[in-house]
Amino acid sequence: MIPEYIISFSINKLPVENVDCLIIGAGVAGLRASLELKGFNVLIVNKESVFDSCSYNAQGGIAVSLSSGDTPQLHLEDTLKAGCFLNNIESVKILVEEGPARIKELIDWGVEFDRENSGFDWTIEAAHSVKRILHSHGDKTGQELIKTLLKKCHENSGVKIIDGYFLVDLVEIESGIYGAILFNRRKKKLLFVSAKKIILASGGASQLYQETTNPFSITGDAQSAVLRKNGVLSSMEFVQFHPTTLYLAGAPRFLISESVRGEGGTLIDKNGRPFMESYHPLKELAPRDIVSRAIIDHMKKTSSICVYLDIKKLSSSFIKKRFPGIYKTCLQYGLDITKNLIPVRPAAHYFMGGIKTDIYGKTSLGNLFACGECADAGVQGANRLASNSLLEGLVFGSRAGKTVKEEIERGVHNKEIKISYSVKQKEKLFIDCDDLRRSIKSLMWKNVGIERQGDLLKETMERIDNWARYVFFKEFSDVWGWEVQNMLILAKSITLCALRRQESRGAHYRVDFPETDDIHWKKQQTITKKDLSTDM
Repeated sequence: MIPEYIISFSINKLPVENVDCLIIGAGVAGLRASLELKGFNVLIVNKESVFDSCSYNAQGGIAVSLSSGDTPQLHLEDTLKAGCFLNNIESVKILVEEGPARIKELIDWGVEFDRENSGFDWTIEAAHSVKRILHSHGDKTGQELIKTLLKKCHENSGVKIIDGYFLVDLVEIESGIYGAILFNRRKKKLLFVSAKKIILASGGASQLYQETTNPFSITGDAQSAVLRKNGVLSSMEFVQFHPTTLYLAGAPRFLISESVRGEGGTLIDKNGRPFMESYHPLKELAPRDIVSRAIIDHMKKTSSICVYLDIKKLSSSFIKKRFPGIYKTCLQYGLDITKNLIPVRPAAHYFMGGIKTDIYGKTSLGNLFACGECADAGVQGANRLASNSLLEGLVFGSRAGKTVKEEIERGVHNKEIKISYSVKQKEKLFIDCDDLRRSIKSLMWKNVGIERQGDLLKETMERIDNWARYVFFKEFSDVWGWEVQNMLILAKSITLCALRRQESRGAHYRVDFPETDDIHWKKQQTITKKDLSTDM
């Protein structure tokens, strides 16, 4: 079973803050949502800081159909094809049709996209049919977007942003969410925030994997909280593994942007031979799932721990201008990418699945909205088209914010909250959370990673269940313990969905079911607390 509550306290004894809207997460989606709530009392909380999100660290760029020869229809077709046609077509239409307005808005607000001559410096990435990727300061697109959105937020006196607050749990009364329990990491104190509406925009959950590009804080806390309240998650089996992350002993799994291949980078093996032509006619620009599996397969064939990205044919001046962040980071570890090959291998990067929402960001729980990577509005399907994530955050963050504004204006008010939390405790039980965290990440990488197989998925379920039997009845009082509980909940959710889907599609590849089965599986999977309650 999933623990109904993960901490013991009485809300009536906690300090309380009342707001119109609480937003969990200050990436592109959360910040953009807040801009629709001018004049309202809005609180945005971060687990770490505004500079610790995947949005801030986004390198490649943002896709939008504004370049010459491009159209929203072409963008839609590329998105559906990359998503293996498991996308919600209505959601994709909204993305590609509203996307241009959101980008023009950013430009009006001062975002500096890179230019070439008299126009924008458009580039292409995997699975795009035309050049439609805008980028800023070379490979610092996310930083530029966050900087601009923060500036706009500061102009709205009703928006307050605070760092270092962890989402312990959502507070539910009847069928609605009316607040959240937060933990101040600096002061080690709890806070109850009572809110008319809550927007979850806290990012994905790729810290469940041993190899990941995500910041250390991305552990799927919002998704787990929704499951605990019997909300609905969807498409949890679809985890995107980025093909090229820096692979050096002691260095973080730093993302080597898709754009590096888009600008002409070539994947080669330890013998100096290009190999992608053997796997797909688009070679380095094949969809990410194909490139990731190709790299893993070729590593096995050549008994290697990595492959290499060769960009030496590009001029030194171009590399330093187009990829200044990648160049600087690699140089810190003694690697001059203008002269040296870049050792790379895949890593967990992005979740296509998440909290199921409609096209306005509404979840299955009253008063609760979600947008960005933590949500699943059906945009990405079985595999995200490169550089669609920032655009999704802008478009659906805006839609969620507008809908929240309309609902608050219609006079929805909080109920009086009187509730106490309790949990069956094993207080004297010692749990090494650091060791358990490493074990979860290792198990998920090995058995629920780029390639999956039924027996190993069943083994994973059994091991997670065994850990859950004692971890879920331990009362924790710190973030480290709560994160482990959240990671176990999501690990089982992903594994169960992967076990059920007996086909291969997009980012989900079953070696025992290698073909795509449209007859039985051209549909989205959903999962609730009930699905996990048999064993957890």
